Amino acid sequence: MIIERAYAHVASHDEEAWPWSVPCVRGLLADGMRFTAPVTFVVGENGSGKSTLVEALAEGFGLDPYGGSHDWRYASRRSKSVLGERIRFDAGTRGRRMLGSWSARKGFFLRAETAMDALDREGFAPDSVSHGEGFLAAFRGKFHQAGLYVLDEPEAALSFGSCLELLGHLDRLVKAGGQVVCATHSPLLTALPGADIIEVGDHGMRRVTWPELDLVDHWRRYLADPRAYLRHILD
Repeated sequence: MIIERAYAHVASHDEEAWPWSVPCVRGLLADGMRFTAPVTFVVGENGSGKSTLVEALAEGFGLDPYGGSHDWRYASRRSKSVLGERIRFDAGTRGRRMLGSWSARKGFFLRAETAMDALDREGFAPDSVSHGEGFLAAFRGKFHQAGLYVLDEPEAALSFGSCLELLGHLDRLVKAGGQVVCATHSPLLTALPGADIIEVGDHGMRRVTWPELDLVDHWRRYLADPRAYLRHILD
């Protein structure tokens, strides 16, 4: 494992102010966030804090908060978030080497809304392909060596088949020594065998299995009978 635990300490803060008011952030301050598998999925509703959390993890590791690779140190000139500035890690041997030397640090922060812009900035975005194909090209070209890879809703640009291909890339990446932390709404991605799943919400953070996920239950029910949901939405 590259990082084994993330934590943050704040001397004083207003618990009613963002981001300290977010339950999963309060959990990070109180107990830290442990990583027990090479792939960790962070799952939760919109507004639950999962993107805030994974962005701070990327920033704490030294990845550009705009999105991009270890080769770009805050190339976007965007300052760290108040949480990202406070993130610290307990790390494995390889992780300690990376955190101790900028030249040894490897990884990539992929956020759905800026991914293609970040890839283009690095001279990597391929021409004449769809958004999803560009994502997959990035996985093939950038996700292949030991390092920390933080993903924020990568499924946003991907079809069902492309999500399956992404799982293959992630499997090969961790076999090469990589570690992945991924915020997602996808029941397909979270089914990756051996992955750890952390569900965030009003409760803070808790580990769950794939069948226990609310999103898995909702998708099963919806696909079995869409009308059971749509009758509450449509006139």
